[in-house]
Amino acid sequence: MSTITAAEVNKLRSMTGAGMMDCKKALTEANGDFEAAIDILRKKGQKVSAARAENVTSEGVVLTHIAADGKNGKLVALACETEPVSKVDDFKKLANAILEVAVAKNPSTIDELSALTLSDSRTVSDHIVDLTGKIGEKITIASYENLSGDQVVSYIHSNGKLGVLVVLKNTNGKDCTEVGKDVAMQIAAMKPVAVDKDGVDPKMIEREIEIGKEQARAEGKPEAMLEKIALGKLNKFYKDSTLLNQEFVKDNSKSIAQLLDETSKGLTVTSFKRISLA
Repeated sequence: MSTITAAEVNKLRSMTGAGMMDCKKALTEANGDFEAAIDILRKKGQKVSAARAENVTSEGVVLTHIAADGKNGKLVALACETEPVSKVDDFKKLANAILEVAVAKNPSTIDELSALTLSDSRTVSDHIVDLTGKIGEKITIASYENLSGDQVVSYIHSNGKLGVLVVLKNTNGKDCTEVGKDVAMQIAAMKPVAVDKDGVDPKMIEREIEIGKEQARAEGKPEAMLEKIALGKLNKFYKDSTLLNQEFVKDNSKSIAQLLDETSKGLTVTSFKRISLA
């Protein structure tokens, strides 16, 4: 068995980012063969990833990018298990590298993003497995969003774990970044379930109607009145829970729809994504 030198350990460490003892063990097992040692380290990472597959990843970082013309926005959420890991340089560097390759290659899904190669010709997925092995806890791309429209605006909350993309329509050539930020912050704070009532999941509507009926029944209302009362409560649900109908948090005298229309006639929101790791 060949003797592993400190220089070889450092070389493998610089190539992989793995810990010194892990590098020494891998090189020893591989009899000094660097490619074989890298495979050993990667396999270790795969084992760690599999062992922690059921672990909750409620920490991490959310990053966004808006194209120079403002017409496309991307959001990447890289998640881990604990807050200290989310602050590790290697973790933050990987998150930024993933966002950069998403911007460069414009993938449509997480699977497509995971299969893209970074500057060292290894895939995003390989890098995640390797970092899992090095850090020792589950790491995953929790979300990837890719939205386009007349203008896309983003917002990242101060904790770095909540991000929003909002797509504006009918900007009429006007830069609507300021109002877009206000709307994105509204989404972050008020968690609307859809842009407008037409976008609400039918199952959610059915549930709200049933809840409204049960509430009215518990209050002793006549059976013949339950449907009407429930529909009235549904309208309040739309007002509270759909973006365009919500009261603007900075000025509750107007709705988000009114705020947008005042900014530019016909300005509206066609879609949004709110991603939170908390």
